[in-house]
Amino acid sequence: MGWADPHDADPAEDSMTIIAPSILSADFARLGEEVRAVAEAGGDWIHLDVMDGHFVPNITFGPALIKALRPHTTKHFDVHLMIAPADPYLAAFAEAGADTISVHVEAGPHIHRSLQTIRALGKRAGIALNPGTPASMVEPVLDLVDLVVCMTVNPGFGGQSFLPSALETVARVRAMAAGRAIDIEVDGGITPETVEAAARAGANVFVAGSGVFGGGPAAYARNIAAIREGANSATGRDGLRC
Repeated sequence: MGWADPHDADPAEDSMTIIAPSILSADFARLGEEVRAVAEAGGDWIHLDVMDGHFVPNITFGPALIKALRPHTTKHFDVHLMIAPADPYLAAFAEAGADTISVHVEAGPHIHRSLQTIRALGKRAGIALNPGTPASMVEPVLDLVDLVVCMTVNPGFGGQSFLPSALETVARVRAMAAGRAIDIEVDGGITPETVEAAARAGANVFVAGSGVFGGGPAAYARNIAAIREGANSATGRDGLRC
């Protein structure tokens, strides 16, 4: 099974609500099944958090796992690199099947080069920032990105509580990105209860781990629908992207 060309129907074109289940909260003993299940339940993207135990205090997985999951779905693979340095591994993640690759603005001094490399690999480029990082840090690279990831928890572990203070960053990024085809993603603590505030602040991509995977496979469709409904009710958006 192949995967969708990331440049077909750019998700930023109409700022549709995009729900991206994070496999960090999935059952790692059956990840292929879990990816298929959330895709069938209405997830728009699959979010993959790569951590190195250095940039963030946890270790997750690398390109080999992403490559192994790629045949299980044609859904957009949203790969979030919480690693430093990132540049030596960008080609490997691209070859593994990533559609969007996001690097952290805090992870190195040459972020322009990282983003240019991602785009040269034919992938959508994302820039991520931690809750304590000023939104102004991403302004110099906005012309190079398709996605800005605003962390709404301190990165490293799934299941953390949403940080309302991060919403100011979301709003500032959305204002800076005005007029550009850029998706604004929130990552961390997203549930039906927190998604409305994130959507009102300007986010249109919602990463949810335990908010989707909680309750087991029978609850996935219900959980995804509840998050989507909360986001859409806050903004008046409708529809979904497959």
